[in-house]
Amino acid sequence: MPTFPNGDSLLSPRPAAPASAPTRRSSITAKPSTSAIDIRHATTPAEVRAALAALHEREAAITTRLDSLLSSQVDLGRDLARLDILRASLGSQVIATRAISADMLSGASDTAGRLSDKVKELDLEKSRVEDTLGVVEQVAELKACINGVVGSMGAPQDWEAAAGYIARVSKVPEDIVRGRFAAGIVPSVEVPDQPWVTLENAKESLCSLFLREFEKATSEGDNAKVTRFFKLFPLIGRGDVGLDVYGRYVCQGVASSARATLKTAPAGRKDGYFYANALTKLFEHIAQIVEGHGSLVERHYGEGKMVKVVERLQMEADVQGGIILDSWSDERNVERRMTDVKSYPFSFLVQSFLPQQRVTGTARVNSPALGGGSTNVRNSEDEGVDMKEVDAILNEISVMLSRWSLFTRFISGKCKVASKLMSPYNAMSLFFFRRSVEKAFQLDEYPSGLSLSLTKPIEASPPYIILAVDDVVFIVNAVIQKSLATSQREVISSVVSTIGRVMSVDFIGMVQRKMRDESYPVRSLDMANEYLERIIQVNLGVSSEQPNGVAPSSAIRDAFPNDRDAGLVAATLSTLLVAFTSKTTELLNEGLQVLFHNVVKLRLRPVISDTFRDIDYSLTEEETAEAAQLLDEDEASFHDLVAGRFERGWDQLMRPISRLLTAKTYATLLDTTARNLSRQLEKRLWGYAGRTSAFGAVRMERDFSGVVSAVAKGNYATREVFARVTQMLMVVNMEDDEWEEVVRSSDAAARGAGVGDEEDNEDGILWVLTEEERTRARALVR
Repeated sequence: MPTFPNGDSLLSPRPAAPASAPTRRSSITAKPSTSAIDIRHATTPAEVRAALAALHEREAAITTRLDSLLSSQVDLGRDLARLDILRASLGSQVIATRAISADMLSGASDTAGRLSDKVKELDLEKSRVEDTLGVVEQVAELKACINGVVGSMGAPQDWEAAAGYIARVSKVPEDIVRGRFAAGIVPSVEVPDQPWVTLENAKESLCSLFLREFEKATSEGDNAKVTRFFKLFPLIGRGDVGLDVYGRYVCQGVASSARATLKTAPAGRKDGYFYANALTKLFEHIAQIVEGHGSLVERHYGEGKMVKVVERLQMEADVQGGIILDSWSDERNVERRMTDVKSYPFSFLVQSFLPQQRVTGTARVNSPALGGGSTNVRNSEDEGVDMKEVDAILNEISVMLSRWSLFTRFISGKCKVASKLMSPYNAMSLFFFRRSVEKAFQLDEYPSGLSLSLTKPIEASPPYIILAVDDVVFIVNAVIQKSLATSQREVISSVVSTIGRVMSVDFIGMVQRKMRDESYPVRSLDMANEYLERIIQVNLGVSSEQPNGVAPSSAIRDAFPNDRDAGLVAATLSTLLVAFTSKTTELLNEGLQVLFHNVVKLRLRPVISDTFRDIDYSLTEEETAEAAQLLDEDEASFHDLVAGRFERGWDQLMRPISRLLTAKTYATLLDTTARNLSRQLEKRLWGYAGRTSAFGAVRMERDFSGVVSAVAKGNYATREVFARVTQMLMVVNMEDDEWEEVVRSSDAAARGAGVGDEEDNEDGILWVLTEEERTRARALVR
């Protein structure tokens, strides 16, 4: 973590290191140090006596321990004798237990084993009986269904009942239908064939019958019978046949309707939107079929089966739509008009950029040459191309494309694209992005070699941010690009919402946790905002590098030609940027406030105190010159003493921080610091009331202006923060006539239309000081 040259950290001071662990002692007694008992190192009688005393103490301790052991020997012997008696008793019990186990429990164990084997045999026989009963029941069901099929197909001709029996028998497993038991039980005098043969023959016969009746009903226009026989195909296991014949049926209806629409064209059908309306009717007819018949197909044929019908309808839509478009192209002479517009020379524009040619001789009237008259220019511009016809064709194409877009969205929704593609895409995008963010923080690295010491070069290259920011922002861009490539507005909305949630919860949460330990995330959040803003601007087609602010290409415009869809997608991306930057900016400002209060503010106070040390603004000009001589400095250096002190202290405080922060974060920190410094300077100015001479006021203005200049170096906007201080010094050093003019202007403003103190008065100054504060500031000089 970066530290100041004196060892202080960039944020709040670290907690003190824990105290060292206490010295470990022996579990019996504390041993005397070796130096106290080693007589070999004794060199004086005192050391010998000390070593001898230590030996006596050790001998006494050992003797005491031995005495205690000897005194307890009797008790130990008595306990050992008791243990021997208990061991003998336990030995007899073990022998008796073994005898019981050998004589009594062995027989019981054998009996239990035999009973367990019998129970297992009974369970096996029971399961076999149950399986046999199940087979018998299924064979009985098979025989009943076959008899029902044959009976229903006989004299009653109950086709629904026959199809129902076949649907029931389809639940019987195939191995039982073709098994030997069924082959021996099911056949009878009325139905002598094998069961599977009978079923297949019945299915084929019913399928042929249903096809004939279905086609007959379609030719007669009997919708009730069409629906009746359409429902029966899946019951006999011929659902694919039913869907195929139904697809042909609805496609024939679509084709007939489209042909009828074209045949009803009026004589002057070149005008208006006839072909666009014909295409619209085609799409509406197909949409009505899908919407009205979809539930019937899904209910009787199964979920997702309508897709096959939609595929047939889409093929028919391509055919009939192609016929409509070919007719439209022929009627509107689109190919010829395309040739005309591509070959149009734009003569007027081209000649306008050519150098003017001097006309010699007498110009012909209505000459086609340049200058022959405005009428010729107009005629040549419209020659061969009718702008009204081109505009009409464009309008027709716009309507056709709009209808086609609506139709494709409707079909994609009905074909379960949302459940089969969009839902997996959204779920996997959430996992991919969140796991990538997690992995980015797992592999996170910090910029190396950062130091607040200006004498140490920084090894890393700016910006000094954690590696996770680069990784996460790269992933954000990749996920957005993939979602835009789908050209699905719903997908993009879901993915962008996912990005917003993960970035707001996981990414910001991880950064916030890291901010408790070090200061890198303060810079990292600022760069995350900048990177995300670049990504959104590129996708929105906005570029600060372009003169007009619009990039030459836009991913949104490429994915969504429709302006409405493109606008909604752009709004979604803009919302992501606003939501993320609002949260990161709040956290960023919080971190900068911590940096200011724990570092800058604490070190700024001693800088100010040292800056104004021994400065007395009550001295006259002569007294100031004497003070300069006492300090052995020339008068010019003495006058710059305050500004020089402050600039040195300010640079030592802020330069190490500025080289680690980004420009934006440093600007925010500088603004906060400048506002705090302005309040301190203002408080110090009020403290000089009645203790300032006229010459001291001049010095004061010069010194305080030097302080402001050091803070606002390279950032003129920072000077506005010190407006109150600047105006106080200006009022203090005003000439009497200037001050009287200010007073008169204030009085005139008060008597006028109620212009406030903070408005631009007649003296041309925009005051931030109230009239009372200006009067008080004027009284600073004694």
